[in-house]
Amino acid sequence: MAADSITLTTQLAATTLNDVASSSEALKAEFSDRVPIRSIISRPDGGAGLAGQQLRVGGWVKTGRKADKDAFAFLELNDGSCPGNLQVIVDAAVADLSPLVPTGTCVAVDGVLKLPPAGTRQKVELRVEKVVHVGPVDPAKYPLPKTRLTLEFLRDCVHLRSRTNTLLESAMLLRMQHIHSFKSMASFMFTLQLLPLVTVRGAGEMFQVTTLINEADKLEKELIKNPPPSAADIEAAQLLVKEKGEAVAQLKSAKARKEDINASVAELKISKENLAKLEERSKLKPGIPKKDGKIDYTQDFFARQAFLTVSGQLQVESYACALSSVYTFGPTFRAENSHTSRHLAEFWMVEPEIAFAELKDDMNCAEAYVRFLCQWLLDNCLDDMEFMADKFDKTCIDRLRMVSSTPFERISYTEAVELLEEAVKSGRKFENQVEWGIDLASEHERYLTEVKFKKPVIVYNYPKDIKAFYMKVNEDCKTVAAMDVLVPKVGELIGGSQREERYEVIQQRIQEMGLPLEPYEWYLDLRRYGTVKHSGFGLGFERMLLFATGIENIRDVIPFPRYPGRADL
Repeated sequence: MAADSITLTTQLAATTLNDVASSSEALKAEFSDRVPIRSIISRPDGGAGLAGQQLRVGGWVKTGRKADKDAFAFLELNDGSCPGNLQVIVDAAVADLSPLVPTGTCVAVDGVLKLPPAGTRQKVELRVEKVVHVGPVDPAKYPLPKTRLTLEFLRDCVHLRSRTNTLLESAMLLRMQHIHSFKSMASFMFTLQLLPLVTVRGAGEMFQVTTLINEADKLEKELIKNPPPSAADIEAAQLLVKEKGEAVAQLKSAKARKEDINASVAELKISKENLAKLEERSKLKPGIPKKDGKIDYTQDFFARQAFLTVSGQLQVESYACALSSVYTFGPTFRAENSHTSRHLAEFWMVEPEIAFAELKDDMNCAEAYVRFLCQWLLDNCLDDMEFMADKFDKTCIDRLRMVSSTPFERISYTEAVELLEEAVKSGRKFENQVEWGIDLASEHERYLTEVKFKKPVIVYNYPKDIKAFYMKVNEDCKTVAAMDVLVPKVGELIGGSQREERYEVIQQRIQEMGLPLEPYEWYLDLRRYGTVKHSGFGLGFERMLLFATGIENIRDVIPFPRYPGRADL
């Protein structure tokens, strides 16, 4: 059985879209109802063999134009699954064409694949029957024109450059290099590992990145060694400049030789330069620079406040809003003064982000991912797991088998609180009070997974007041489309949500939480230009290891643990 599973895993990882059956159901992207454009146009026949198939595609308009006196429009659509575009034809009778044709517009459409007229470049095109979604763009404000763009220009639009062909081709190389390294993410077309560790915004307690302290220390030592000039020093330098200036004037009035005048002007120039240096040095003050009573971060290395990232989510969203299905795997940092067995100051996160996906898709993906990881450990690391069972947790293998084969329980946050309140009435004691509106504590999470349901639980639709601004506000205006995957031994393993794609709503949420808009303008651009519903989650890699192995403390499942008071090597 184990050998068969290993073979199956290898086959799944090696499967290419050319091997997929031609039915529209088989073509669909996992955890979404759309068909990736790559699975259409990257076939050996260019998609011609799919003619007659009815399907849904979604992506961003690379170029669009109206034709035949506005009777229909041609759209070149790209969803990031490949560098190539799918030609989409929309009749004016189906939808208003004006919002569809601007470059950058996000559209999702239902239609039928047709063979184009003979002699055309395309092997297949999509005739639209219904427009499902439009994320509009104001052409006058969209930063990326149709013209060829330089890399220098794109550096100023870093959050949108993933929509260009240059970045798409780079992403294809990334996919080829990494897709087999992360077999559990084989359904995702791209992997982005190189997201920034330094960021300007985040949530919770963050580590600040600054050179101001080091620079202040260096300046203090320098001023002790070489004190700043006194008022008398500056007055003497000013007098010297005056004297040199008068000397130049006298030579000129006496019509002296040109060589003598030039030499005197040179001396005057040197005197002025020395005076400027003395005046500048006299302004130096020990300590961290301040302006209007606050730290002057314009003098810092990045010319603004900067922090170590707490998550790559916001940045990776910019790629999901161009490449559709992406994930990142990298280190994250939290400056929480916590000494629990589940917290680290530095840890690694797997963070998928899926365009055209709602909360239910996010939960489906999270559950499938955790179950896959458990099965992969059983198939490929059974000897190691047997060692863990012998040395640390005799139940770890049974736990992996249970999770890999058992559908997860799904309950709303409100239902979870009701179950906890019932437990309290029945005599269960919790250290943390149970009431609607609290952030569930680890003891609450473990009760639900270990006692009530005895299996993993997904809790969804949390109160918006305890969740981040980027989570989609539900119709009740009290909750957000957030979800947590809870597992035995650990509690929360995954946290995720459907992201708020409505520009006005997310702008209001940022302001409600007392955050400045300016640092998030780039993030708001993702809603201004071709907005799309999208969802994602983060899985703590070390917490997954903690859950799988049964080891009690998270500090023991990472090579170099960082936590309050400890940062060795």
